[in-house]
Amino acid sequence: MSHPAPGRPLSQTDRTRHHRLREQGSLDRNDLDTILEAGFVCHLGVTVDSNLLVIPTVYGTDGTTLYFHGSVAGRSLAAAPHASVCVTVTHIDGLVLARSVFEHGVNYRSAMIFGIPRPVTDPDEKWAGLRCLTEQATPGQWDYARQPSRKELAATALLALSLDEASVKIRTGAPDDGDTPDAGLGLWEPASAVSASTAQSKVLAR
Repeated sequence: MSHPAPGRPLSQTDRTRHHRLREQGSLDRNDLDTILEAGFVCHLGVTVDSNLLVIPTVYGTDGTTLYFHGSVAGRSLAAAPHASVCVTVTHIDGLVLARSVFEHGVNYRSAMIFGIPRPVTDPDEKWAGLRCLTEQATPGQWDYARQPSRKELAATALLALSLDEASVKIRTGAPDDGDTPDAGLGLWEPASAVSASTAQSKVLAR
């Protein structure tokens, strides 16, 4: 499926350009915002002490910046302040089951954000960033629970990453194998538990 880029297109760079499954790529900034707003866990790819690590952590976004916890990444940035990272967010919407296992797939929405994160040291931005992160994961908790003390703020590493360089891919729908030789395999037939109306390939979604 093709996604147009009305109004607010994503920038294209060597890292964000879609080389494979281009029909699933989106250049619409609104798709990026929707994917980020729908989650609160990301995976941070970063090099620490010459080792590549992928770290799951919580995040929040204000529409222009991604804020995330980053004690390990903060240590890496101290040693290599100009090192790039890659942050990914993925939502699985369904399993796509075809007549052939080769054609099995997943309906998903995913985003990759590239850039050089910066440690948040300004007290006002740190307070706002932590509030953004908390409210995205648990709306209402920032005002309901006790807020961080100065000591707790000092012990918390918060990183900020611009959303200027991002790549988005989305897959929806059923497998497209109804006109292939696999259609003659006799799978998904009424003789099984599948009705005639679903004799074509099925999509199992959450």
